Amino acid sequence: MSLVKLSIKGISYSQTQNGAYALILNEVDGERKLPIVIGAFEAQSIAIALEKEIKPPRPLTHDLFKNFAERFDIVVKQVIIHKLVDGVFYSSIICERDKIEEIIDARTSDAIALALRFNAPIFTYKNILDKAGIHLKTNQQDTDQDSQDIDDILSNPETFGNEDDNQQSSRTYIKHSLQELTELLEQAVEQEDYEKAANIRDEISKRES
Repeated sequence: MSLVKLSIKGISYSQTQNGAYALILNEVDGERKLPIVIGAFEAQSIAIALEKEIKPPRPLTHDLFKNFAERFDIVVKQVIIHKLVDGVFYSSIICERDKIEEIIDARTSDAIALALRFNAPIFTYKNILDKAGIHLKTNQQDTDQDSQDIDDILSNPETFGNEDDNQQSSRTYIKHSLQELTELLEQAVEQEDYEKAANIRDEISKRES
């Protein structure tokens, strides 16, 4: 299976799940986006890594991992989002020490937070992007919006929505037909509500699998 390189477009606050955020990944050599719902802590950690000028007074968990890894000459080479099951993305961190490569299972949000700190590339498989990628129209306000999203994250640390929130979000779309879901997906994309688009996309994927 061929790998597709991804970059980080930005982070958007969830309008439906309290304390949740949507991480938006870009297909580097294409137009598709990959929205992934993540928690507030991980969103804040990713946002801080993106904002190079922001230095926390004490190391965050991902900073501590990087310091620990560097002390023992461990390097993160790349991150691969390798599986998608029922709307959940699974990732692997490819590490190297003394020219010996190791693969470590990780939550996607943690893996990306570490990839940023090690300047490691992020990949996914083409079949995952084919299944979960979303085509979004380019908007001249994208850059300003991304900066605002990151500011919101840093000024509003919250806890991640619990399992009941996720189940409630899933139940919202149960009664809709596939055609209605497709129309709702298009509306969410036009409104740049990436987290909602991700939830609708996951519901469509469940029915088509």
